[in-house]
Amino acid sequence: MSNKEIIYNKRMKVADLLANDGGLLSILQRLDIKLGFGEATVAELCARYGISAELFLIICNIYSFGDYRPEVDSLGESDIKSITTYLRASHRFYTGVCFPAIHDSVHRLVEGLDEMSRRLIDKFYDDYDNEVSNHFRYEEEVVFPYIESLIAGGVCDRSKYSISLFGHNHSNINEKLNDLKNIIIKYLGEEFSSPVRFELLNNIYNVEKDLRKHSLIEDRLLVPLVEKLENSHE
Repeated sequence: MSNKEIIYNKRMKVADLLANDGGLLSILQRLDIKLGFGEATVAELCARYGISAELFLIICNIYSFGDYRPEVDSLGESDIKSITTYLRASHRFYTGVCFPAIHDSVHRLVEGLDEMSRRLIDKFYDDYDNEVSNHFRYEEEVVFPYIESLIAGGVCDRSKYSISLFGHNHSNINEKLNDLKNIIIKYLGEEFSSPVRFELLNNIYNVEKDLRKHSLIEDRLLVPLVEKLENSHE
């Protein structure tokens, strides 16, 4: 899909954008945009909240169109700040909303399982929880402070660290989540087909999809912008 085929634009009403892809509601939630915006266009709503309309549309396009690749030449340092702010809000969304829902479903599901199945699912979930916590911690404690240092005028010394290290070693935090999903789908007996099992799978599918989009924002938007910033500091 070329960028010309993307239907989102600044003149579009936000309500129509959401009608096209209800999953974009989570973006509004992370940006702390309140519902009840009436007939406001994207440009009007972004101006009201002090958000770059261009960046907002890029994020929406990444979420709605998997093969969309943003053009970053027109974006600058203020947009990088906005991206890291958005990514931090995403971390809070995952840890405060998505993962507690999965944890609650796992807890209710294992109550009805045999000991072996309970231990297996608990182990996979605990492994995943640890991996995603480490992933977010690395971004919060290493990647984002590095970016903020560059924006503040810090020296770029690639012998110590560069954003390419993040890009090359970007862990796939969906891998263990996929393992857990397959256990629940394939290997629990039919006698455990409770509504909780389907609820848990729905929660996993939703967060799995959202995390893929989160990674695309980092790989296709944040990394190239920071590389451009690094080049300007050399």
